[in-house]
Amino acid sequence: QRKRQVYESNLINNGLQLEATRSVLDEKLVFVKVHAPWEVLCTYAEVMHIKLPLQPDDLKTQSSAFSWFSSLFRVDENIIKPEQEFFTAPFEREHLSNFYIQDKDTFFNPATRSRIVHFILSRVKYATKNNVKKFGINKLLDSGIYKAAFPLHDSSFSHLSTDPDCPSERYLLYKEWAHPKNIFKLQPLDFIRKYYGEKIGIYFAWLGFYTNMLIVAAVVGVGCFLYGCLTKDNCTWSQEVCDPNIGGKIIMCPQCDKVCTYWNLTITCESSKKLCIFDSFGTLVFAVFMGIWVTLFLEFWKRRQAELEYEWDTVEYLEQEEQIRPEYEAQCMHVVMNEITQEEEHVPYTACGKCIRMTFCTSAVFFWIVLIIASVIGVIVYRLSVFLVFSATLPQHVNGTQAIRKYLTPQTATSVTASIISFLVIMILNVVYEKVAIMITDFELPRTQTDYENSLTTKMFLFQFVNYYSSCFYIAFFKGKFVGYPGKPVYWLGKYRNEECDPGGCLLELTTQLAIIVGGKAIWNNIQEVLLPWVKNLIRRYSAAARSEKIVPRWEHDYHLQPIGKLGLFYEYLEMVIQFGFVTLFVASFPLAPLLALINNMLEIRLDAWKMTTQFRRMVPQKAQDIGAWQPIMQGIAILAVVTNAMIIAFTSDMIPRLVYYWSFSVPPYGNHITYTMKGYINNTLSVFNVSDFKNESKPFPPWLGNQTTCRQVYRDFRYPPGHQHQYEHNIYYWHVLAAKLAFIIVMEHVIYFVKFIISYAIPDVSQKTKSKVKREKYLTQKLLHENDIKVVKKTMGKIADKIFKGVDGPFRPKNE
Repeated sequence: QRKRQVYESNLINNGLQLEATRSVLDEKLVFVKVHAPWEVLCTYAEVMHIKLPLQPDDLKTQSSAFSWFSSLFRVDENIIKPEQEFFTAPFEREHLSNFYIQDKDTFFNPATRSRIVHFILSRVKYATKNNVKKFGINKLLDSGIYKAAFPLHDSSFSHLSTDPDCPSERYLLYKEWAHPKNIFKLQPLDFIRKYYGEKIGIYFAWLGFYTNMLIVAAVVGVGCFLYGCLTKDNCTWSQEVCDPNIGGKIIMCPQCDKVCTYWNLTITCESSKKLCIFDSFGTLVFAVFMGIWVTLFLEFWKRRQAELEYEWDTVEYLEQEEQIRPEYEAQCMHVVMNEITQEEEHVPYTACGKCIRMTFCTSAVFFWIVLIIASVIGVIVYRLSVFLVFSATLPQHVNGTQAIRKYLTPQTATSVTASIISFLVIMILNVVYEKVAIMITDFELPRTQTDYENSLTTKMFLFQFVNYYSSCFYIAFFKGKFVGYPGKPVYWLGKYRNEECDPGGCLLELTTQLAIIVGGKAIWNNIQEVLLPWVKNLIRRYSAAARSEKIVPRWEHDYHLQPIGKLGLFYEYLEMVIQFGFVTLFVASFPLAPLLALINNMLEIRLDAWKMTTQFRRMVPQKAQDIGAWQPIMQGIAILAVVTNAMIIAFTSDMIPRLVYYWSFSVPPYGNHITYTMKGYINNTLSVFNVSDFKNESKPFPPWLGNQTTCRQVYRDFRYPPGHQHQYEHNIYYWHVLAAKLAFIIVMEHVIYFVKFIISYAIPDVSQKTKSKVKREKYLTQKLLHENDIKVVKKTMGKIADKIFKGVDGPFRPKNE
């Protein structure tokens, strides 16, 4: 009670006006409304270096050729009027007459007013303990002295305000932005920025820009997918797999020890047809296209970001010295000498203590990363062990004719169930690690909120990267690559025989994994972000209505909404950047990923908007120049994506072996065909193994059918046949393919990186139009403000000169003789 009284008294001393009112629903609850008069707004606008309008923007804007088209998707200008553009300058009270003030009530927009009030609330003292000042609303909230502090929404989202002076901006945002009917409309970004501030505005600007860029990627991806669908019937190697005279006569070696039996290649007929859709020439074209697309996206976003920096007055935004976090200051027990000020200051730990904390936090992060890797290994062991069960239970005998065998092979059943389990493990670890990462960062005690968010961003993204992508990296680059051959298989953990891919490789399984994770993640996130807050608010609303039938004021309505949380938009960015990784890193195996991302993002924009306007309290507006640490993270993903897609095409897909066979091994001296062809590819690439060379521990005990003495190895390993002087060793075809794969990776990487460099160089980060506006604004600022100083000087000098001349005409003037 004492701290609250001191705090509120100091707020009044700082010029704020307070008005207390008791709750309608709970008599124990008191709301304190804070008002900032004109004088206070002017004073702190100058202290905070807030840029405000000087005069309307007089630069002529040239409408683009597509402006008529984009106007079809814009919000109706009669409902939400476009914000007038101004040249701005840091506010100075002594130059008040130079600023464009038509109405004092609208000169400071709602976001600026809330930011100024929060600035005061965060810096007012409420106690002094051991010569250390205790200040700020955040610490009072943490200690429970106040339950909440938030800016008010200006009206209900469902109807206009009855107050004629209220602009009902929340209602307009809901109706013209958050409502599902606007899913194909452009966002009113200036209006969002005006109501919520630059930080939220730039998030929605980035998300909208990313979504618009996905349209091009989705169209090309769907084109490549349709190309694969149209050409799958001409896929020669798939036809050979399904041909009873070719694939039907090829007996494959068992894929596990003892319990697995021999099987017919035609079992994989359906999966080979599906594989032809994704493993086609269109995949290569799409991978190269996406390598260029991601560069265009990042470069054009820099230009768009530069435009927003100018339009929203953050080009030369001088970030104030951040307030120390209450958690940091509460632990300040040690006294050290500041090297700069040469004054004593309190810190929470010594240099040695900081080193110990950092070591502990780093160890904890690596422990959890190892735990993720352990979970991936667990899923791999599941694959290996369950494959034995499916191999023993699912029909896959040589003479089997069951219909289920056509679609549900042991490989397919294992792949689908393992992908679902992998997704569930990812989601569970994700929920647990979010809490652990916050605990680790809290223990680390960052000094400011920016330091806190940067530290948490690093931990969370590192964890999420390993958590979401590890299973995909395993399937793409490790599964089926180190299996040995039937007479000498490689064992995992000395017990489980390593997994083999289907005869066409692991590309189809990687596609399945991506589809499950991307689709499941989108559904999970929407349930977590939208459904839970809606249910919580519904329960609170009905419980409040049950207690009272009185009219509830605006501030009490807002109090019963969900708090936005200390991390604000952190999880929104994290979700989208993880999705960005899926769209770019593994897109060569799943060309429909951009389409799924596009659909998800179109819904995500409206769901996030709906959530903010209807389910959450109004966020304290904050300045933001850019999207922060997420920009370099995306640039790193873009560089890595070129490598991963090149390696997927080279090592995961079957494109390179097919090309090598077509151009080198289908014709003499290695082949028997007169012209280049893909005929004979399957028979040529499946290595032969003599069943008499099986070791006792791996020899299958199910009965052998037929008079066959050989079987074929599942994965194309290109080995010499039995009876050759180098039997079961890699043949010349293997070395040709390996050389071609390495050459392909080098060529593809260098070509795409070169194109990326050219694009980055050719597209300037700041457009000429924006540069002209910035220069014009600087010129006007100097002209208006400096000329005003000169006028003041001249006026002052004139008064002094008048006094001097008056003095000459006065009593000191010599008399005429």
